[in-house]
Amino acid sequence: MAITKQYLKSKPICKVTFSVPAEEAKEVAVVGSFNAWDTKATALKKLKNGTFKGTLNLEKDNSYEFRYLVDGAYINDEQADAYAWSDYAAAENGVLNV
Repeated sequence: MAITKQYLKSKPICKVTFSVPAEEAKEVAVVGSFNAWDTKATALKKLKNGTFKGTLNLEKDNSYEFRYLVDGAYINDEQADAYAWSDYAAAENGVLNV
């Protein structure tokens, strides 16, 4: 998995690209505090090489909790900036600092 960040000079925005290698998966989405944990809001597109990819514009100088939803199973990104315990999920969420 990979997360790339591109900061815009003209706006207080960071373009964050999420890449998830999941060749066998049918659906991958990224859910988090930036989309109210809506499992349908940010589906990633499957590329020919089997990687799912998507880009979000996030307001910079913020932290966001997130996880991937791969065929109904929640997983964390090992490249997250940090991890935060969630009592609601009874698990850790990845943290993205932009």
